[in-house]
Amino acid sequence: MLRLDHLTHVYANGTKALDDVSLTIPAGMFGLLGPNGAGKSTLMRCIATLQTPTDGRIQFGEIDVIREPEKLRATLGYLPQDFGVYPRVSAYDLLDHLAVLKGISNNAQRKDTVDTLLVQVNLWDVRKKAVAGFSGGMRQRFGVAQALIGNPSLIIVDEPTAGLDPEERNRFNNLLSKIGETVVVILSTHIVEDVADLCPRMAIISNGRIVQTGAPAELVKELSGRVWRRSVDSAALTQYQSDMNVISNRLRAGQTVIHVLADSMPEAGFECVEGGLEDLYFATLSTSRKTSETTH
Repeated sequence: MLRLDHLTHVYANGTKALDDVSLTIPAGMFGLLGPNGAGKSTLMRCIATLQTPTDGRIQFGEIDVIREPEKLRATLGYLPQDFGVYPRVSAYDLLDHLAVLKGISNNAQRKDTVDTLLVQVNLWDVRKKAVAGFSGGMRQRFGVAQALIGNPSLIIVDEPTAGLDPEERNRFNNLLSKIGETVVVILSTHIVEDVADLCPRMAIISNGRIVQTGAPAELVKELSGRVWRRSVDSAALTQYQSDMNVISNRLRAGQTVIHVLADSMPEAGFECVEGGLEDLYFATLSTSRKTSETTH
């Protein structure tokens, strides 16, 4: 289990990227959902010991992560948002090199590790090809392979499906789901569907603060009977946003479709729809932004 207690991080320029973050993350897949700039990557980097938070505590099992970062690194797998590779180096040779860096010095053990991981992430048939020439999805699967070296008990993946096509995204998510059956896997993303598909528990982060946490299905129940939808003229959108709690809008077949959060029908022409995780996400962010505006 991973525990974050009152974690705060302020950058040198005064930007407060994390603001009193407390979370308890059990074994399994855990989704950290938030828009770009919300503090997700800063939080992941603090947990991964790549930067030291200004204040607070991180505990993983018996490990005090801030005081004993080397102990966490021995059991950590990390796939950052931007995973760089060496040009002209094959997948097999690069994974073998990374296994050496991770401390697997025995040749037979390392070969078994590399072979097993390449099969697990479905890259065995292209093991002799340069990783630099891989598609985005193949490169992400290679990133998972390197993160799994040494059988880590904590795995962090930061925005792993951004830019992947739907087929590669499904393949990648299936791989993550299997891994998450036995260890703590933190999935940091702004893609709502990834969390809905994979994570039995989640948190939403906005402006460096945790503003919602729980089981997605239970959180969505709170919206029951309160999400209303209708198509409106694009020119009238601003007025609706002024008069009602519009949590999302999107263009569909030339019409602007809005979702409004309200305890009763906002006006004639609206239909009540079953709220999903995306509605919860947008409603939570809307509330968070309004709270932030009134406190500043």
